[in-house]
Amino acid sequence: MAADTDTNTSKDDLRETLQGFQDGLRGAIDDRRQTLVTVGAAVGVALVVVAYLLGRRVGRRRTTFVEIRRV
Repeated sequence: MAADTDTNTSKDDLRETLQGFQDGLRGAIDDRRQTLVTVGAAVGVALVVVAYLLGRRVGRRRTTFVEIRRV
């Protein structure tokens, strides 16, 4: 076995370690939240614009103009 060192981990030690990790992760997410929301909104607007422009292009190619003349 190992030497006479005490390697027992208490429930409170584990809880404190995990709480510290979770707090650090929450802080990192909160710092970047505004940037992520802005980037997400910009990507959404860009997708809508691209879909609109592609739809207009397809509509122009498939539209037939019929000219009716009276004789």
